[in-house]
Amino acid sequence: MLSILKEKNELTSALHEVRGSFYSVGAFSAVVNLLALVPSFYMMQVYDRVLNSRNETTLLMLTLLAVGLFALAAALEAVRTFVLVRVGANLDNRLNQRIYTAAYEMQLRRGGGNASQALRDLTNIRQFMTGPGVLTFFDVPWIPIYLFVLFVFDFWVGVLAVAGAGVSILLTLANDRFTRKSLDEASALAVRSGATADSNLRNAEVIEAMGMLGNLKARWLKDHSRFLALQAQASDMAAVWMQSSKYFRVFLQSAVLGLGALLVLENHISSGMMIAGSILMGKALAPIDQLIGVWKSWASTVQSYTRLRDLLAAVPPRTESLPLPEPAARMTTESLSVVPPGSQRATVHGVNLRIEPGTIVAIIGASGAGKSSLARALVGVWPAASGKVRIDGADISQWDRDRLGPYIGYLPQDVELFAGSVAENIARFGDLDADKVVAAAKAAGIHDMILQLPKGYDTVLGEQGSGLSGGQKQRLGLARALYGNPRIVVLDEPNSSLDDAGEAALMQAIQAQKALGHIVVLVTHKTTIVNMTDAIALMQDGRVITGGPTAEVMARLAGKAVAVAPAVHAKEGG
Repeated sequence: MLSILKEKNELTSALHEVRGSFYSVGAFSAVVNLLALVPSFYMMQVYDRVLNSRNETTLLMLTLLAVGLFALAAALEAVRTFVLVRVGANLDNRLNQRIYTAAYEMQLRRGGGNASQALRDLTNIRQFMTGPGVLTFFDVPWIPIYLFVLFVFDFWVGVLAVAGAGVSILLTLANDRFTRKSLDEASALAVRSGATADSNLRNAEVIEAMGMLGNLKARWLKDHSRFLALQAQASDMAAVWMQSSKYFRVFLQSAVLGLGALLVLENHISSGMMIAGSILMGKALAPIDQLIGVWKSWASTVQSYTRLRDLLAAVPPRTESLPLPEPAARMTTESLSVVPPGSQRATVHGVNLRIEPGTIVAIIGASGAGKSSLARALVGVWPAASGKVRIDGADISQWDRDRLGPYIGYLPQDVELFAGSVAENIARFGDLDADKVVAAAKAAGIHDMILQLPKGYDTVLGEQGSGLSGGQKQRLGLARALYGNPRIVVLDEPNSSLDDAGEAALMQAIQAQKALGHIVVLVTHKTTIVNMTDAIALMQDGRVITGGPTAEVMARLAGKAVAVAPAVHAKEGG
């Protein structure tokens, strides 16, 4: 624990901020451990003083004093637990938003990860801090005090106690050595199998339709079975060392009692010291036993700490940039290249575009040409591997995402809706403005459709918008993209699931955005919607191989040449 506290990172900084509470817990622990001597000294006084004097008043006063001290110890035990519970809550409050954001950004950068694991790691740390495990670390430093008292009773009693404590410590170290590797591997497999299960079960319909359950279950079971085997191996080994330590402590108490009896017969100590020494021996070794018991949870907590430390180091806190004025919807890219999260291969190479306000641009090309990658880069979802995306001349990375977000409308190819009401999804889970919500729904042509839902705009959707058809999800996603009249709207295959009425509503919404002087970027394959655009960028193998006004590009592709005033500029060949 001390080695962790010596590190300098965001987690230890948060711990240092609450160190005053740990000092308080340490002070309470000191008194509690001093009061732990009460049973031994009470027993010693009863044997040596009360039984010899046969004085009932002395017994009564000693008992009342002991009861008062026991009550004080119980109160202090409760208080230090209360303090640790509040320290854990305080630590969580200090870190939860930071960790949530870091996990989100790591998921955005790498994709396919297990973002919720970071929050579980924080919970694991908080639970360890509020449980009996951390209290054991406050009790261990008092072992030498108990051993010193045993030396005061008699030198040989102290020697036996020190030897016994040494053996117990060796048992604890052996427990760590023989279980650490298995616990580490088991923890890593648990994280991986959990992420695999989450990913698989989110696609239950596909699994059921094509009979994939058996194969996917077998794949998950392979990791899970290995995890169970390693955990069982570690638990079995830990049980051996724990029980060995436990019964060795029982043996030591008996050994101290036997040695004490010998010393009593030789008039070296009193009979009260003999009994008190046996009790105190058990108390001295109890923290070591507790260490063995909490070692598994401590090892798990260290792994959680390590993962969170690495996560926070990899994702520094967002820096607040100087607020920029509202964008006037002018977008350019400069030699833009994009590498998808978790990949090493660029899917967009050296793209140069200039898109003026009030322009509708179509990005076309075969599947895998890099169209969706370019769309994600234009809205800042994927960062540029090289080159720039600029809005009003400013690099998109310079914009504060919370400030820029309302001016961006984005409809991904795979529409993602969230658990909540229809109105909340359209309003992007911000403050509900009924007028804006209805305006966005009407702009997307789904106002009447929403009114047909069981509770209209208050209809609660499940995860991923369960309960809606693909077309309904896409049109609801379009309404969300249009909420608040954003200046830049990027739509990735917005008509892939739409019927004729939905496509007509989409085209009307796009024309309305153009009339407002906004930029609309369409990734599409359908010629019906391409014909209404002002410009086209044709992509192949991640490069824009030709671009310009729609009529000119269409004629060029058809082997003709038509002169049209340019609205978008793209250098051929990227």
